[in-house]
Amino acid sequence: MEENTSSKYEFLADDPNFNAKPVVISLIIGAFFAILNETLLNIALTTLMDVFSLERTTVQWMATSFMLVMGILTPISALLLQWFSTRKMFIGTMTVFTVGTVISAVAPSFSVLLLGRILQAAGTGVLLPIIFNTFLLIFPPERRGSVMGTVGLVIMFAPAIGPTLSGVIVEYLGWRYLFITVIPFALFSILFGWKYLRNVGEVTKPKIDILSIFLSSIGFGGIVLGFSLAGEGESGFLDPSVYGTLLIGVVSLVLFTIRQLKLDEPLLDVRVFRYPMFSVAVGLFLIIIMSMFSSEIIMPMYMQDALLLAPAAAGLILLPGSLLNGLMSPVMGKLFDKYGPRKLIIPATLLLSITMLTLSTIGTDTPIALIVACYMGLMLSISAIMMPAQTNGLNQLPKRLYPHGTAIMNTLQPVAGAIGVSVFVSILSARQASYVSANAQDPNAQINGIVSGVHSVYLIIFGIALIAFVLSLFMKRAKPEEEHTQSDRAVNE
Repeated sequence: MEENTSSKYEFLADDPNFNAKPVVISLIIGAFFAILNETLLNIALTTLMDVFSLERTTVQWMATSFMLVMGILTPISALLLQWFSTRKMFIGTMTVFTVGTVISAVAPSFSVLLLGRILQAAGTGVLLPIIFNTFLLIFPPERRGSVMGTVGLVIMFAPAIGPTLSGVIVEYLGWRYLFITVIPFALFSILFGWKYLRNVGEVTKPKIDILSIFLSSIGFGGIVLGFSLAGEGESGFLDPSVYGTLLIGVVSLVLFTIRQLKLDEPLLDVRVFRYPMFSVAVGLFLIIIMSMFSSEIIMPMYMQDALLLAPAAAGLILLPGSLLNGLMSPVMGKLFDKYGPRKLIIPATLLLSITMLTLSTIGTDTPIALIVACYMGLMLSISAIMMPAQTNGLNQLPKRLYPHGTAIMNTLQPVAGAIGVSVFVSILSARQASYVSANAQDPNAQINGIVSGVHSVYLIIFGIALIAFVLSLFMKRAKPEEEHTQSDRAVNE
């Protein structure tokens, strides 16, 4: 199939002969079930411990490996997007993901299951940048809010509903069905994409810098791995393997950044941070991802260990918030197109702050209705912040930086997720241990310790949410590239 470089039409959606719907549908179907797997196993980890006779630190690699592989491969996606056509990239990544899903479904041992999980992550890590880059090339800035709202339904709703689906499926069907139910949808996505997906963009095949790939892999991989290990071990960040891994990751990232600034064709062009709206969007994106991923771990722990609820019940309590998130993401996209980012993001960061402050007061006698309301507030604020901020930030970039901007955004997702989960789970565990040690005679010390840990965690997240509010005050609608060509030149000089 011939490449469409959109030389005649600046954006393919303006071409009367171009039908964007099949392209959007192809990418959305594949992305939903790929991203769903990020959190699908959260509640199932305890079951896998029993099935394969594993320790918690071992089974946690089901989550750690997923984020680690994404952290390594996603930065390289900017290069891959310039080497292979859209169809080849999409079909290839979805095929890898599907093979991993089949292996996981039939895995006779934990090592085979982990291999399947790694292949799933490899497909998912490259798929997200494909989606963002494709939509940026197809749709003009004034229509991207609505389209990215639909993407937001996938990126936020899929991992948000993962714990709910996981609890129900594991309890009533068994853990293998977490993978079996995904297989037919993944196959359908490949076939649909094969028939309808159209190539966009231009295959330029830039020079491959092996040293950049090495430094990127060690850097992002080291940070994800280090924070993940901190959340799994008893010593936390005091473990030499943890701070040693983090140190190697940070040093590698510094060297990686220096090298990218010197290359004519960088693997990941960090000059995108010279665009102020992109930098503000990254800050908000990091806070939202940390808040969402940590809550999706901590809330089930609180409900199961403090409120003594079954996994399915805990998952169902989170369902209204997940559904609200999915329903509101497209709405928020349309509102973004109409009103811009400020009128959405400023109120949403206030709602996020209020929600986190309320969660810092919950206990064993907290009404379930309040927990449901708080989670709905969290998910609503996420839908109003994440995609509008991300879309606005990417809108300010010139087209040549689209692959780099999308790759950086999507690389930061597993990094922020690993940081949020490890730091806040470590804080919760430390606070619980401290409470139990100080109240050894209390028969409910373990339960009350969990509650004390939850209070500490959400007070800290409340402080971070206030930072998001301050960042939102600097947000303004980004001008499309054609409106600030001269400023682009000035930035690049």
